[in-house]
Amino acid sequence: MDKLFKNIATLRNIATLKNKKVVVMGLGLHGGGAGVAKFFCKQGASVLVTDLKTNEQLKESLAKLKGLKVEYALGGHRATDFIKADLIIKNPDVPNSSPYLAIARKNNVQVETDISLFFKLSKAFIVGVTGTKGKSTTASLIYHIIKPKYKRTFLAGNIGISPLELLPKIKKGDKIILELSSFELENLEQSPNIAVITNILPDHLNRYATMAEYIGAKKTIFKYQKKNDILILNSDDSIVKSFAKETQSRVCYFSTKEKQNTETTNNFKLFGEHNLSNLLAAVAVAKEMKIPEENIIKSVKSFKSIEGRQQPIREFKGVKYFNDTTATMPESVIAAINSFSEKFPNSKLIFICGGQNKELDYKKLASVIRKKAGGLVMLPGTASDRIKEGLSGFEKIYEVSSMPEAVKVAGELAHKGDIVVLSPGATSFNLFKNEFDRGRQFIKAVKQLK
Repeated sequence: MDKLFKNIATLRNIATLKNKKVVVMGLGLHGGGAGVAKFFCKQGASVLVTDLKTNEQLKESLAKLKGLKVEYALGGHRATDFIKADLIIKNPDVPNSSPYLAIARKNNVQVETDISLFFKLSKAFIVGVTGTKGKSTTASLIYHIIKPKYKRTFLAGNIGISPLELLPKIKKGDKIILELSSFELENLEQSPNIAVITNILPDHLNRYATMAEYIGAKKTIFKYQKKNDILILNSDDSIVKSFAKETQSRVCYFSTKEKQNTETTNNFKLFGEHNLSNLLAAVAVAKEMKIPEENIIKSVKSFKSIEGRQQPIREFKGVKYFNDTTATMPESVIAAINSFSEKFPNSKLIFICGGQNKELDYKKLASVIRKKAGGLVMLPGTASDRIKEGLSGFEKIYEVSSMPEAVKVAGELAHKGDIVVLSPGATSFNLFKNEFDRGRQFIKAVKQLK
C-alpha cells in the first residue's frame, strides 16, 4: 500500500484508487467521516463504513451519504473487514490500541487517518494549529485574516471538515489551515509548514495513560518540521515554551504579557485573556505570511465568535444567554467564569455545567465557582459528581435532568442584567450525541423561552 500512495503525486493519478477496498472505521457524528467516505466513493473505490454506533445513532451522518455506493457494517465491527481491505481510514477517536487495528496490521493492511493521508497527498502550504484550548478559534481567526490576501485558502480538520473532501480542488501553493487534535496528530509522519501550539493543559487522560503521553502526541505537530518551517509557541505556557529546545524549525513566540498593538486588540470583539491569546497566535501567523497590519486590523474587526465558544444566543427579559458548549474541561470553564466576570462585573453569573468526566481534576473549578458564580445548574454525570464534591456547603446548586429543564431553571434564577452561560466542563455523551448537539439543544431551549 505504501507504493500505491507514493505513486499518487497529484490527483491526476488518483485513478490508482479505483476499485480498491477502503474501510472507513468510525463514521462519527461531526461530519468528518462522511467527508472521507464521499472522497473515496468519488475516486471509484469500494467503500465500507463500519461503526460501533447503530443506524439510528448515525442517521444524520448517514443522510450525508445518501445516494452513494457505500456498504455498511453498523452496531459493531467485523474482523474479516480488517483482513481483506486495501486501506483502513480510522476515525481519530479510535485508539491505536483497537484490536481491529491489530488485525489489520497483522495482515499488512495500511492504516491511516484522513489527516495523515492528506499530508501524503496534498501539495498545499499547511498551517497546523493544536493545543488543549483555543484551537478552533485560533484556526478560524488565521483563516479569516489571511483569506483576503490568499484567495485559495481553506479551513479543515478537527473543526468538522475532512481535508480529504477538499483535496480534489487543492492546487500546489494553496493554503490550508488545519485544526489538529492530539488524536489526529498521533498518526502523522509529517508536520505542517507553520505549526501553532496555543497551550497545554491536562486533558483526555481517559485515553492517555500519562500527561507525558498526551504531550508527546501534541509534539508531533513540530516533530517532522525542517529548518525552513516555523513553530509558533505561547511563551506564557511553560510546557509549550520548552518545546523550542526540541525543534530544528524557526521559533516565534506570542504572549499576553507583552505590550500589545492596541489598535488590533481594541478591535477584537471576543473577550477574555484566553481569547486575547488566541488572537495573538493568529496575528503571529499572519505576520509570518506577510499580511499588512492594516489588513489584520480590518479582519480582526469583522471576526465573530464561532459556534459553541462563548457564542451569544439571545437576550430575553434583560438576561443574556451564551453557548460555551465546547468548554469540555474544567480549565475552560474557569476561563469562561473569569472572562464573563471581567466583561460583566455587575452581573450575576448563572452557569450550566456537568457531564461525563475524562479523569480530570475539578477542585480548582469548584473553588472558582464558589467565589464567582451566582448559581450553578447541574446536568447529570460523573463530572458533575466531582464538581459537587468540591462544593460542600454551597447552596446555589440546582440539579436537573435535561437541557430544557436546565435553561428553565437558569432563567428563573436570573434577573435583568444577569448572564446565563452553558459551559459544561465535561464531555456530553451521557445525554447528547456530542458537544455540538448539546449546544444546539441549549440554543433551541433558549429560543423557546417565553
